[in-house]
Amino acid sequence: MTLLGVDVYSGSNDSIICDAHAQAVIVKATQGTTYVNPKAVHQYELAKSLGKLVGTYHYAGGGDPVAEADFFVKNVKNWIGEAVLALDWESYQNSAFGDTTWCRRFVDRVHELTGVYPLVYVSESAINQVASCVSDCGLWVAKYASMNWNRWDLPDMPVNTAPWPTYTFWQYTGGDMDRDLINTDKDGWQRLATGGGKVNVVSQPAPSPKPQKTSWIDALGVKWYAETGSFTITDDAGIWLRWGATTQSSKITVLPKGSVVKYDAYCYSGGYVWIRQPRGNGQYGYLPTGREQNGKRIDYWGTFK
Repeated sequence: MTLLGVDVYSGSNDSIICDAHAQAVIVKATQGTTYVNPKAVHQYELAKSLGKLVGTYHYAGGGDPVAEADFFVKNVKNWIGEAVLALDWESYQNSAFGDTTWCRRFVDRVHELTGVYPLVYVSESAINQVASCVSDCGLWVAKYASMNWNRWDLPDMPVNTAPWPTYTFWQYTGGDMDRDLINTDKDGWQRLATGGGKVNVVSQPAPSPKPQKTSWIDALGVKWYAETGSFTITDDAGIWLRWGATTQSSKITVLPKGSVVKYDAYCYSGGYVWIRQPRGNGQYGYLPTGREQNGKRIDYWGTFK
């Protein structure tokens, strides 16, 4: 069988942990060599009190990987053997992003200290940066069908995991919460937490892939994805609607809080998630809806429907 889980950080609401769908909760513990999530203990203990499986992760800051591993283990030492450990490898606030050896040095040090190899979290597009860990670490891959897949059913889409034969975790949405498909059962979770040998992942964990959604490259080299929906602005200051999907593009008007924008496509550009608004006569308006890093939502300034 497979499991469903959520991963949380200091900005996550307790309702995410309490969601009845989530059988496991992975809590951010540390980042770099100085930051400790002030809500980590509360979030971890809340998950345990609800009978959920628990895990914890370190967000790579890009400093000395051995020092970061030491800092992580020092702060989660009471959870070793119970929590599944993970390393979060992203570009945001990570000065070493692009280094193909950093993660290997981190996981080796964690293993030296604990006897456990952590999972490695990474977006599908950056798996090559962590490929040196394939022989010992499970893969936690991030790939979303869209930025508004705010539900628990799985999208039908291919997920590349090479050189791993498959993933251990798949983070398949990140809109209102980070939802994860966990490709093992409770016994497998315990073995991941204790370092008790290889975990046999469940066969055929993902839905059969369907054709990819329509996409195209615009004149600026930005990849767009066809998707229809509406976006309601919740930011008190409103958002500028522009004639192009860049912050340098000419402004059309500022749309106030409560405005509903119908769109037919979205893209990631310049650190933002943009939507395209049809305006008639072959013209379009472009609206930034929030910030992103490597296709992962950082925050939104409204809600999708």
